[in-house]
Amino acid sequence: MTKPSLPDLLHAAVTAVGGTERPGQVAMAEAVAEAVDDTSHLLVQAGTGTGKSLGYLVPALAHGERVVVATATLALQRQLVERDLPRTVEALHPLLRRRPSFAMLKGRSNYLCLHRLHEGAPQEEEDGLFDVFEQATPTSKLGKDLLRLRDWADETETGDRDDLTPGVSDRAWGQVSVSSRECLGASKCAYGAECFAEAARERAKLADVVITNHALLAIDAIEGAPVLPQHEVLIIDEAHELVSRVTGVATGELTPGQVNRAVRRAAKLVDEKAADQLQTAAETFERLMELALPGRLEEIPEELGYCLMALRDAARTVISALGATRDKSVQDEDAVRKQAIASVENVHAVAERIADGSEYDVVWCERHDRFGASLRVAPLSVSGLLREKLFADRSVVLTSATLKLGGDFNGVGASLGLAPEGTQGDDEPVWKGLDVGSPFDYGKQGILYVAKHLAQPGREGSRTDMLDELAELIEAAGGRTLGLFSSMRGAQAAAEAMRGRLDMPVLLQGEETLGELIRNFAADARTCLFGTLSLWQGVDVPGPNCQLVVMDRVPFPRPDDPLMSARQKAVEEAGGNGFMAVAATHAALLMAQGAGRLVRATGDRGVVAVLDPRVERARYGSFLRKSMPDFWYTTDRNQVRRSLAAIDKAAKEAG
Repeated sequence: MTKPSLPDLLHAAVTAVGGTERPGQVAMAEAVAEAVDDTSHLLVQAGTGTGKSLGYLVPALAHGERVVVATATLALQRQLVERDLPRTVEALHPLLRRRPSFAMLKGRSNYLCLHRLHEGAPQEEEDGLFDVFEQATPTSKLGKDLLRLRDWADETETGDRDDLTPGVSDRAWGQVSVSSRECLGASKCAYGAECFAEAARERAKLADVVITNHALLAIDAIEGAPVLPQHEVLIIDEAHELVSRVTGVATGELTPGQVNRAVRRAAKLVDEKAADQLQTAAETFERLMELALPGRLEEIPEELGYCLMALRDAARTVISALGATRDKSVQDEDAVRKQAIASVENVHAVAERIADGSEYDVVWCERHDRFGASLRVAPLSVSGLLREKLFADRSVVLTSATLKLGGDFNGVGASLGLAPEGTQGDDEPVWKGLDVGSPFDYGKQGILYVAKHLAQPGREGSRTDMLDELAELIEAAGGRTLGLFSSMRGAQAAAEAMRGRLDMPVLLQGEETLGELIRNFAADARTCLFGTLSLWQGVDVPGPNCQLVVMDRVPFPRPDDPLMSARQKAVEEAGGNGFMAVAATHAALLMAQGAGRLVRATGDRGVVAVLDPRVERARYGSFLRKSMPDFWYTTDRNQVRRSLAAIDKAAKEAG
């Protein structure tokens, strides 16, 4: 029998999900198939509405080898597992003469641990003598959550936290889950045969397609112990998020609370001398952190350096002692020991990493009103790590609606460890970039307006001219406004000002759950929704209720962000343009994502308004504008007001 053609397979899949074939989707599927066949790499920008998940799933399933798909958000994982994959597999089965299987795999702490559930979490000294299940009264929030978790454990097939609705607090989940370091291992655990995490791993080993998240992909790459099954094709969706997710996984943290917890957990299992050594180092660390000022530590102060070495050495002594002693008087000794070792090993690893002072790491101190001070360490760059771990021995496809910044893929490519497109070299990963466009006619559907008459935003102080402009734009639009702010303080100030001036509901991030806010915003045309980072990327409201997207200013990283400023400085020292490579690229990605909130369907119309004149006046302004959808561009404030009023009128008449 002849092999079915890619167009036939794509047609069957698109029909099955009730979609429409688009030229961009066809071009993407062909490019993915070519990259997979050549074992080369592809960066593909596919605008909203292209149907990119089928654009990569169909050629990947047709190839027949195991595929891992990594996404950044839970929403997309759910869409793939609950909607796209089941329908696509059914549609392709008659043509492929096989039924590809699929499974979801996450980190261990995402699954309910039956040992924790039935035996209880090992108790801390400060928790008193009672099991947390006993302590939590049935009427308290924690008590209700824990009772619900016990009931759910009897009925769930997956044990996956994300399948529990409504969800529970992190504190409640922490009582019934373990990290991979705390896990006893299936062979030593009384519940190993029923373990949800082990079952998920077994399903993944047998599946043709494994859906996972960026964090687990990063752990798989960084820690050297394979978590994901062997695979020939890796597809990374929402790839604009990958660098920040990998950076997050590769970031270490040390806090006085965490060190003291490690001391308490280990003290009952080791001799007094080893426990005292760690206790003394912990007390010194706590005293130093009380005095520490926030900011980057380009050099570790001498006293802190000595303290970190003392912590490292004491932790090493305790780890050796924990491995050598047994104490049958401790209830559930294996679990208590495993939790203690995990805590002390983390202290040892981070203290050693900071004390070693690698030139490839950035160290800084942070202070939180609620949590106190913490010492953090992150890689200066993850590009070398990604280049080495990601692009070897398999074909990698990276896709997103925003990968092309300033007109090409090289900026994003560099952050992934890739040389400029077309570079030849023995050890250079071969890749190409492809922009398959969007089914939307951005030039006719949207306007990009830059308020060039406004004063340049300063670091502090109120922007009365910006607030005046914002109020006028919202009035012209009749509400229907998504306000994207570069800081929470800016969002709060604007919400307060608009509530005082306008007779329209203004919702503010933080006053309700994000899901509830977005539902309320989508339900009422006159409503405005203001917020910060998660709204720049997480809002999908097609139709007339989101026709004005406002950005208060260019979302550059904060000047006092230790990691971003260190990365910028490193690029400059290597002879590059640090501002463009780091700050402008960060801002361009966010602005491209933010502008993408406006047009979500072919009938959508509206305005993206940037209330920062630098997008028109500054040298980097054209780079930012080129990174956004190709809307009709203007700086004419009267034109925009007329357009918004016309869009509002048309929406009211249609409604």
